[in-house]
Amino acid sequence: MSLPIAKVRGITEELAASMKEMGFKTSDDLLAAGRTPAGRKELAAKLGVDGKDLLVLVNHADLARVTGIGEVFSNLLEEAGVDTVVELAGRRADNLLTKMTEVNSTTNVAKRLPVISQVEGWVAQAKELDRGIEY
Repeated sequence: MSLPIAKVRGITEELAASMKEMGFKTSDDLLAAGRTPAGRKELAAKLGVDGKDLLVLVNHADLARVTGIGEVFSNLLEEAGVDTVVELAGRRADNLLTKMTEVNSTTNVAKRLPVISQVEGWVAQAKELDRGIEY
């Protein structure tokens, strides 16, 4: 599932406008352009942003490929230490849900938490997806 470019966590209105001018409509577009180190370097230069900051945005776009992880759960996952598909694939769903619950109790990122079957589904999807980013 892709998100509109302006909905990717960390993308400001100004940056979204610049990306739209470059033809980026969705998180998938950002992921495609920023998949490789060379692609990220070129894109960072065009956008006038730091390469490390761009990598964070590309990581968010990567996570958006998992169906059911929208803006809120993406934020919560990152707060719980998961910001890429590869990291999600390596997690146990029960432990991840516990961590998300702990994090949300102090940050209130989500109005409601996912249920275990949702988290299990995300982990299963992540295991099936191709590696989205090269480092």
